[in-house]
Amino acid sequence: MYELYIANKNYSSWSLRPWVLMETLQIAFAERLVPFNDPDPVNRFTHFSPTGKVPCLVDGNITVWDSLAIVEYLSERHDGVWAHDAKARAWSRSATAEMHSGFQALRNLHPMNVGLRVRSKAQTEALTKDIARIDGLWQQGLETFRGPFLAGQNFTAVDAFFCPVAFRFQTYETALSPEAEAYKARLLALPAMKAWEQAALSEQWRDPDHEEEVLASGEIIQDLRSSPN
Repeated sequence: MYELYIANKNYSSWSLRPWVLMETLQIAFAERLVPFNDPDPVNRFTHFSPTGKVPCLVDGNITVWDSLAIVEYLSERHDGVWAHDAKARAWSRSATAEMHSGFQALRNLHPMNVGLRVRSKAQTEALTKDIARIDGLWQQGLETFRGPFLAGQNFTAVDAFFCPVAFRFQTYETALSPEAEAYKARLLALPAMKAWEQAALSEQWRDPDHEEEVLASGEIIQDLRSSPN
């Protein structure tokens, strides 16, 4: 069975991508959650990941790191990771790669923190541009392939890569077009997303670096997380 190494569900947007894909497509795996900055040396990320980062997939004597590499590895072994239609598949890979390597303003200024609701500081031009591009990209996929997901009727890897964005938009109450808002709601309503969110809210870990990032992003108006010990 696959082993998928991830970090805190409240913070780790990169971990969410393969996790939600595997859960939704019912690809069996054992979850290995290692908190960020765990002082126990047994839990150093370098023990299981060549880069010391998550996510990391272990399949017997094969180790695959990086969320996009994990998705491609799974696509060679499981049906449904990418759309069957060639046009939808090409569009999906392009949109996924864009998400994987781009949108730096969104990543930096609106870090993922599932359990918080934040009133964002004044948006920069770069952040506004990132949000508009994602909104337009979502609309394009939904219109071209007729939804309800970005590449058509089925949830695929391209949707998984935008699941962390759905959490970000929820946290910062981002204004979206009606089509993008409806798509965000569909992602958040997925059973796997609800399970991830519930687990994130139950976590009692607090990582100082991630907490400082969100404090810099705006005013916290609601904290839905369990109180730390």
